[in-house]
Amino acid sequence: MGNQGYVTNMFAAMRMMTEAQAVISYRVLGVAGLWPVAPSEVWRMSLEKGPAFAAASQAAWTSALAGQSPDKVAAAWLKPISGHTRSNERRLSRRR
Repeated sequence: MGNQGYVTNMFAAMRMMTEAQAVISYRVLGVAGLWPVAPSEVWRMSLEKGPAFAAASQAAWTSALAGQSPDKVAAAWLKPISGHTRSNERRLSRRR
């Protein structure tokens, strides 16, 4: 029961990685002209990474400095990134 946080983080990380791979696939297909994406998608995929990782880093540091356990620090780091990958996957998966 004590490892529940680590298992939850593992599944959350796996979900985020799966969504990230889908986002990469949609974007590559979009750049190749095989999937409908906005013309600004190339810029968006470059510009969104900095703020997403900054938010994740800030959340992790805040959690760590509050003395939370490592699994809670990892969950705090993963939450902002997962939110971005989930919203990107939903947005890009819709056919236009």
